[in-house]
Amino acid sequence: MRRIARAVAAAMLLVPPLMAAGCADGKPQARPTPTMPTTAPPQPVALTPDVARKAFQTYITDEDVARAAADERLALTWTSDGQSLLTAAEFRKAAFDGDPVRRFSYGEPKLYVPKLKNDAYPQWFIASVDRSVPGRKKSKETALMGFILRGPSDDWHLTLATVLAPKAELPKIDVDPDGYATALGSDDSKVLIRPRDVGGIQATMAAEGAASVAAKVMETGPLTSGYYQQAKRAKKKAKDKDLTLTVVYTATPYPYFGLRTKSGGGLILYSLFRNEALVGQAPSVKPEIPKEAEHLLDGTVEGDEIDTSATLQFAAYDPPRAKKGKPQQKAEMLADDGAISKAATPPIKKP
Repeated sequence: MRRIARAVAAAMLLVPPLMAAGCADGKPQARPTPTMPTTAPPQPVALTPDVARKAFQTYITDEDVARAAADERLALTWTSDGQSLLTAAEFRKAAFDGDPVRRFSYGEPKLYVPKLKNDAYPQWFIASVDRSVPGRKKSKETALMGFILRGPSDDWHLTLATVLAPKAELPKIDVDPDGYATALGSDDSKVLIRPRDVGGIQATMAAEGAASVAAKVMETGPLTSGYYQQAKRAKKKAKDKDLTLTVVYTATPYPYFGLRTKSGGGLILYSLFRNEALVGQAPSVKPEIPKEAEHLLDGTVEGDEIDTSATLQFAAYDPPRAKKGKPQQKAEMLADDGAISKAATPPIKKP
């Protein structure tokens, strides 16, 4: 009996003070049920010119911090889609060459903000802004930059940036009294080429040249039929070295943007891939790594082939459809930028 009494006394000593106090009046008390904290989902924020301006300023500040620190990973947090590929390639080329990554000095931007529904995503806007590289003479250029916000809990990202050609003029964008531009739908029928098809028309001209049927709706030039001539010359040089070169322009899965101009046409921003394969015509023939792809490879060619993919970003003017009996203006290229963003040297395929 004494052992039982001692055991009971020892057990009482182990009761936590709070529990003992709760039972002091002889009434049992239930323990509080733990609950998970709840947070309301982020609420959509209406896209306004002020919101776009803050997003642009935030981007150029964060971009400069990343470039000053040569921090590729940080720089990639502020970009998406094709711009991420080009940013990564630029950082790697700078590291390969032993050069600092370019930093930009920006002027006052002109922002084109479409009027969108408050709960409609993605949100987007386009900035036209002069920029230059400090310390580099004659580096001033006009950049067209497309920004995107995919959801209320996301951050704004630069998804596309292209550079206005030196002699090109940006068409005047139709802006209402409240400062909003008009976005074009992918199937807009008031412009000559449906916005979603502008890239395809350019790719067709790059593949077929000035004789292409696409030349009926798009001007010939360095970025259209000029690509065809460029590939033709490159293929001839490759053949002289017992190499076969294949060049293919394709659409990308990345966003494209369209704004109505005052003329009734459209300013279209979009991107394309240029995929090239350089293959030896005999097992003993190995192609040399192109200089513009050296930073993406380890310096060796395992097989007899080098594959590269360039991410190219453009802006084009898509004119309005002419009225019956009136001459029809053609679409024309206004801006371009890009670089090889991927490269590989696959091993020889076994039969």
